[in-house]
Amino acid sequence: MRYLTDFADQAVIIPLVLAVAVALAAQGWRRGALVWLLVVTGTFLATVIFKLMFLACSPLFGPIDVHSPSGHVAAATVVSGGLAAMLTRRRATILPAAVLAAIVIGISRLVLGMHSLPEVVVGALIGLAGAVALLRLAGRPPRLRITPLVVLIVVVAAVFHGLHLPAEAAIRHTAFRAAQFIPACRGTPVFERPSRGND
Repeated sequence: MRYLTDFADQAVIIPLVLAVAVALAAQGWRRGALVWLLVVTGTFLATVIFKLMFLACSPLFGPIDVHSPSGHVAAATVVSGGLAAMLTRRRATILPAAVLAAIVIGISRLVLGMHSLPEVVVGALIGLAGAVALLRLAGRPPRLRITPLVVLIVVVAAVFHGLHLPAEAAIRHTAFRAAQFIPACRGTPVFERPSRGND
């Protein structure tokens, strides 16, 4: 499960997203490259905002057991949906691929004990919102040269797989500081709760 979940780490996803954007622009689909970058970046930012909100004010959301929505699931969901659409040239493949990625990576996060089921679900919903935005904004992909794109994806994933970005620690620290300025959230035991891993 660790091997599987590492494909959705930001250390893999970020270089992959950048490489795909460059490849799309190089093949002449500048609109697709721009929308791809904006939507995936927006999905990452939304995930961070939700993490900060839930971590800073976790007592307010206690009954639903969400402390840190899964960034791995959100990233895998939006990226897989987008890649599926570009590789098949069918917009209809975005949501099925996104849902499949959410399920596979979500299960890996649950089995590894990194997240609760509600945290996985929130991460999946954020990623699905990004996938829907891709569906609406990118338009139908032109006829892309698929082989170089697939090779690029495989090479980037292989090179960066196993690396990890310590994003969760920075997010927890920021949430702790933010909680001090929100009266309803003061005293939140952000650091007393054991961390369940990165992202």
